[in-house]
Amino acid sequence: MQQKTKLFLQVLKYSVPHLGKRMQKQPLNHCNFADHYYNRIKLKKYHLTKYLQNKPKISELARNIPSRSFSCKDRQPVEQENKKPLPENMDAFEKVRTRLETQPQEEYEIINVEVKHGGFVYYQEGCCLVRSKDEEADSDNYEVLFNLEELKLDQPFIDCIRVAPDEKYVAAKIRTEDSEASTCVVIKLSDQPVMEASFPNVSSFEWVKDEEDEDVLFYTFQRNLRCNDVYRATFGDNKRNERFYTEKDPSYFVFLYLTKDSRFLTMNIMNKMTSEVWLIDGLSPWDPPVLIQKRIHGVLYYVEHRDDELYILTNVGEPTEFKLPPWACGFIMDTNSDPKNCPFQLCSPIRPPKYYTYKFAEGKLFEETGHEDPITKTSRVLRLEAKSKDGKLVPMTVFHKTDSEDLQKKPLLVHVYGAYGMDLKMNFRPERRVLVDDGWILAYCHVRGGGELGLQWHADGRLTKKLNGLADLEACIKTLHGQGFSQPSLTTLTAFSAGGVLAGALCNSNPELLRAVTLEAPFLDVLNTMMDTTLPLTLEELEEWGNPSSDEKHKNYIKRYCPYQNIKPQHYPSIHITAYENDERVPLKGIVSYTEKLKEAIMEHTKDTGEGYQAPNIILDIQPGGNHVIEDSHKKITAQIKFLYEELGLDSTSVFEDLKKYMKF
Repeated sequence: MQQKTKLFLQVLKYSVPHLGKRMQKQPLNHCNFADHYYNRIKLKKYHLTKYLQNKPKISELARNIPSRSFSCKDRQPVEQENKKPLPENMDAFEKVRTRLETQPQEEYEIINVEVKHGGFVYYQEGCCLVRSKDEEADSDNYEVLFNLEELKLDQPFIDCIRVAPDEKYVAAKIRTEDSEASTCVVIKLSDQPVMEASFPNVSSFEWVKDEEDEDVLFYTFQRNLRCNDVYRATFGDNKRNERFYTEKDPSYFVFLYLTKDSRFLTMNIMNKMTSEVWLIDGLSPWDPPVLIQKRIHGVLYYVEHRDDELYILTNVGEPTEFKLPPWACGFIMDTNSDPKNCPFQLCSPIRPPKYYTYKFAEGKLFEETGHEDPITKTSRVLRLEAKSKDGKLVPMTVFHKTDSEDLQKKPLLVHVYGAYGMDLKMNFRPERRVLVDDGWILAYCHVRGGGELGLQWHADGRLTKKLNGLADLEACIKTLHGQGFSQPSLTTLTAFSAGGVLAGALCNSNPELLRAVTLEAPFLDVLNTMMDTTLPLTLEELEEWGNPSSDEKHKNYIKRYCPYQNIKPQHYPSIHITAYENDERVPLKGIVSYTEKLKEAIMEHTKDTGEGYQAPNIILDIQPGGNHVIEDSHKKITAQIKFLYEELGLDSTSVFEDLKKYMKF
């Protein structure tokens, strides 16, 4: 449980898109990241000290429910013609499989938040914000509340929805694929819904209701990827919009979270290692907020509320370090407490699907029970461990086709991230499915620096321990080869954003392990970036990468692994890099400099090697737009798969035919 508690804290801390050089899609944004991970927690009965006895409870709650898929085709929602209902007696897994196989990719690759409030479900249908009665949520009977086309954006989608407590208003955050900028619109709900207001550059936002039953919207304003200002606004006859709080330390950011029972609004002020929480009374939002615990470097904590009780989850060694206000008596859980006393239960994010049960030995799977994937019925999932240089066991998750034979001759695609305490993404993607169907082996290496095994797993891969992540990646690939999964000439590696650090470092240190690499918006010039304090994220990143400007130890250590700093004349795998023209998280300048320096080193090595040497291909594909990572770009997906197949000398005809089943080019 200690490990699981640590895991919850680090996941909570690093799942915010503001943190780090990466951009997770809808399931991990400011509005629903806490709900996403808190849904893994099962609260048990536990007697705590009561407080705020005179405060009534809010019985009507707004909550996130599982996401709805949609297809945004720049049109009003229309009824689907000739839509055949699935047989009532069909198995649930068969229904899912049938839908996946028959619908075009756009219908499930863009995920939209869906919110249930009162008797309605609010979601996006086509290019409209709509709502339907709860019992009619799966039908075509819905009410259009707002047409996103009114904002004059290119292919907009809804990133987050929040409904006012009494359903007089609904607020939605809207953005596009090619930009991180977002707009929050407030819709007044009536017989003729109308847009009451709109606010630019909103990050997180939540509704509360004051003593006079007036709806109050709290929201944070984002400027240059920094989120330091909190505003509160009212609408109707008593319209106002005022700044509520400003965080002056640029290394911190602010986000809002409404407790799961909607009783309190928490204002969370955080950086990589430290947090501070202020409590806003959900029934008296005009009263001054109450500080739970002043920020102490290295102390992270998170506040939840239930049944007039506060729950505080923290990483401090002794719970008594927290001095709560007298009125805020509650339960404090730290990472060293007896698991039997913990009211939380957290599942591992890298567990196999529930229909698999595995036991593991070092480097190999020695027992497997369960059955094949009930959706595709074609793939096998394995969990392996590799022993790193220091003896640390590093988990891996491996997928391959069930009927594959002679796996040593199959192509291998390795995934890695290893930064910010973030778990390596293993979400369903159509291109991954078609690769497995075409015989590829997919391996996910959960190296140190990530968050799969808790806070310590992250700590062992950051600052002056970054090289642990590189050692883990090398060990994983060598273990895969040693266990009969592919071979170096058929091994490829893929990474995005901060994962580019380990991928680029491996290309410098052990290029013979790889044949080809694909990188998206990769962080490759760590040293120069971290010495440039004018960049929007440099100050926030100091706890992850170090401060080379003021700490010589950090500077020298970064020089040991920084991909740009360690380029040298030698053989390299072929590398395909996708970058975005106006990316604010990973500046294009660093990627271009890396590419140019790498090409120069390859040319020098080619001259020294002589005739007959086949130089690797280095491709830099610069895409327009200001987003950081665009998962759903058909152009990017096509280019990357084409590159991998050409580099490995494989026939790509069948894989592109399969992709056409799920994507509309």
